[in-house]
Amino acid sequence: MQQITNISMGPESDNYQFETEFMNQHFTVRRFGTDGDLEKAKDLLLKWNKKADVICIGSFQFAYTLGSKPVTDKKTQDLFQLASQLQIPVTTGDTLRRVSHEWCIRHIQFQLGDSYFTNANVLFLSGMVSSSIINVMKEYTDNLSFADPIFNPNFKGGGIPKILNTVKGLKTYFNNIHRPLQWIPGIRLASRIKQVKTVNNYLLRKAVKKASVIVVPYYGFFSYLENIAEEELAGKIVITTTAYDDRVDLLKKKGADVIIDTTPKILERVVGISVLEAIMIAAQNIPKSDKMQDELLEIISEQRINPRIIYPSNDPKRVNRFAYIVHPISRDYLKKLKPVEFLSEISQASMVPIEKLMAYSPPFVYSKVSGIKSSTGVEAEGWLIGLGITHEQMQAHDPEFTTSRILKAAEKAKSLGAQVMGIGLLPKQMQNTNIDIGKYAVLPVTTGNSYTASTALWASAEAVRQMGLIKLKNDNVLKAKTMVIGATGSIGTICSHLLATAFEEIYLVSRNMAKLLTIQENIQQERPGAKVFVSTRADTHIGKMDVIVATSSNAKQVLDIMKVKPGCVITDITRPMIFSEKDIVKRQDVLVISGGEILLPGENIEMKDIGLPPHEAYAGMAETIILALEGKFKDFTGNSETHWEKVKNIYKLGLKHGMKLSAISGVNGVLSKEDIARVKNFALKQLKLNENY
Repeated sequence: MQQITNISMGPESDNYQFETEFMNQHFTVRRFGTDGDLEKAKDLLLKWNKKADVICIGSFQFAYTLGSKPVTDKKTQDLFQLASQLQIPVTTGDTLRRVSHEWCIRHIQFQLGDSYFTNANVLFLSGMVSSSIINVMKEYTDNLSFADPIFNPNFKGGGIPKILNTVKGLKTYFNNIHRPLQWIPGIRLASRIKQVKTVNNYLLRKAVKKASVIVVPYYGFFSYLENIAEEELAGKIVITTTAYDDRVDLLKKKGADVIIDTTPKILERVVGISVLEAIMIAAQNIPKSDKMQDELLEIISEQRINPRIIYPSNDPKRVNRFAYIVHPISRDYLKKLKPVEFLSEISQASMVPIEKLMAYSPPFVYSKVSGIKSSTGVEAEGWLIGLGITHEQMQAHDPEFTTSRILKAAEKAKSLGAQVMGIGLLPKQMQNTNIDIGKYAVLPVTTGNSYTASTALWASAEAVRQMGLIKLKNDNVLKAKTMVIGATGSIGTICSHLLATAFEEIYLVSRNMAKLLTIQENIQQERPGAKVFVSTRADTHIGKMDVIVATSSNAKQVLDIMKVKPGCVITDITRPMIFSEKDIVKRQDVLVISGGEILLPGENIEMKDIGLPPHEAYAGMAETIILALEGKFKDFTGNSETHWEKVKNIYKLGLKHGMKLSAISGVNGVLSKEDIARVKNFALKQLKLNENY
């Protein structure tokens, strides 16, 4: 049986002795705490020289490795110097620590969808002792921050009130401030000023609240977390080393959702990284050499030693992050912003210059979104990124003007931690800019058009059902006629395919006859026997239609609401809509809808007002959330083309994650069942009158 002696700089009260097995070999492990007494540690080194197979030293501050040479305090250097003179192997666990840090982050990133840390906001409570984690993490995210100045041990009781936001800034701090202070013998700067402590605590808690991942060093673990409250740490991913039960209990109490222990748990009990390295060295008789790291990697690989992930609630949790760009459709929507609302109340005439000025405003966070939870258990949180530019101002400027602001919004979304971004509906003149946005944005982008098309027809079908004026044939096809105006456009094509599955006759209208014939051919191949008619004019058939879908702004010239039949359901997907409230008042027997709104899954969703009832979202926003829940962090509907396969895919994914059609919207917002019933009654009366003539 091999003997492992653990000489710890920690408390003697934590001493233990146990037997264990690893790689079919038996070990006795003994721990001797020294309560930080260096001389006692030296005596134990000499005592166990030749008696133990491997000695390991633990519970000390590892060297800082940001500079060209590791920086270790003199007392620890003296201990290591003595250890190097012994005849048996002595290890600190530093090699395994660096290997396991890198392996842990890479393994989790790969195993959990290759996106777990992508764009995450990661706060290192001490970047100087976590350089191996930094080196890996920066491959996945630029959002790294460091609290080293606040915890600077040279500033007794206070630290420097500063959070560093770049690796370059951390290195500058380390070389120009931290190291020079260590070189001055006996220096200990007093910063017990109450105001400094207050500012430090404020900055730290703010940084923790902003981050999604917190990296807590092993040495000084409890001190680092002393001033961090549950309200800041709740819902976070915490990365640490050797998570003993008391550490797990503290993180659980403070509300952490996930604890990632970079020390692999290869024994029944949790032991320090130095003990594990000692056991591996003894088991494989690994000599001290430059190849030790490769030897340890080989053991990790062969033994399938995976990182330890702890879910304090015993419920595996995954939270993905999204951003969605919102912008005011009209001048009135700008009033949702408090400062604009205040100015408009003072003078309504001020809204014209305010609208022009807001077009130049930088992107801002309009609202944080939280509490979205899929029926699969995955959660999503995100940000609504506001742009102050209205549709009118988009049309008043070159497309590049709006494109540049959307690209800046993408940069902001990435800095917040978003992994995918959606864009609200843009006017037709802006549609082609989606290609540039998808090409140059720092995040995967979706326009939401796929789910918008799907949801619009979902809402249309529900409206037809509530109206109850159309009969259903035996094969679940509606015995009715439908028309798509703008059928050759990207959304129009999708609507044509969808409607052809539900209606007995479908009429496709567009100026491009060649494309119409192609769509007609494709639909008839998909559904042999489908009655598909094509035309470059809408007016010749419009009076026969039971359902009309307008997908092109040109529909305004050809779709005369006065010529449609009573009870017709018009779905207007164009933005801005081609019909106004005045138009609809003329035909109270016709139902005009703009699409459907989606009820998001989750019981405790928090989000600012977006003009919908609580927990509801526009279809384009819902598409972005679906992609986040599914972990599809790639361009989806990322250009001006919307594809049939993507529409079917996003619809199925929406059902998978618990998305539901919550409402049918009209010109002035959500339509109630009473609103639809009122239109139905008017239609029935008009149809009866028509019969009498």
